[in-house]
Amino acid sequence: MSLFEIRNASVRPGGATVLGNVSAQMTAGEIVTIVGPNGSGKSTLLRVLIGSLRPTRGPVIRRRGLRIGYVPQHLRIAPTLPMTVARLLRLRRSVGGQFRRVILARALLAQPRLLGLDEPAQGLDQPGTAAFQKQIGEVRDRTGCGILMVSHDRHMVMSASERVLCLNGHICCQGAPQKVASAPDCRALFGAGTQGTMALCTHHHDRTHAPAGPGQKAADQ
Repeated sequence: MSLFEIRNASVRPGGATVLGNVSAQMTAGEIVTIVGPNGSGKSTLLRVLIGSLRPTRGPVIRRRGLRIGYVPQHLRIAPTLPMTVARLLRLRRSVGGQFRRVILARALLAQPRLLGLDEPAQGLDQPGTAAFQKQIGEVRDRTGCGILMVSHDRHMVMSASERVLCLNGHICCQGAPQKVASAPDCRALFGAGTQGTMALCTHHHDRTHAPAGPGQKAADQ
């Protein structure tokens, strides 16, 4: 049974379409990554799927009693947090990875069946990203939960994901990472020279700004 299913959903805050005619589903134990250019609606889609944002149109059906954990891209920390400038400057870069692992552990306290991660490797160096990626896999293997994440990190997308959703206001293509990487409409996303950062995605049908319908192209069903 699917953890969730979204059917032809649209998000139009203030009348402007951020997402149009999006359909997707996910099963337990999957690791699915949402990719796309800045402003493509990645974080919006993640928030819709975990239930923190209601779509303007279209149902989102979640498994009854589904427990959800969430690690946001940005965390608000109280400005009164006791820390001197000197101490801040002495912090090692590895602290970022430790902090991310603590926030992940906090999200796992409720034993979620669906874990949403928004840019989990942001701000981490390569060793930190590799360690965090390994931890994500261990969480899935240990708990059997589904992991849905937004990422620009090419290495994490290619090595940690089992399925990729290529988004640019709508789902342009989806499937296994290697299939999506070779799909004509998403090839720019995995182009050479990105130095570990996902390239911007452009699609011939995006020029019309017409959202894909239920028959959207899939690289691998």
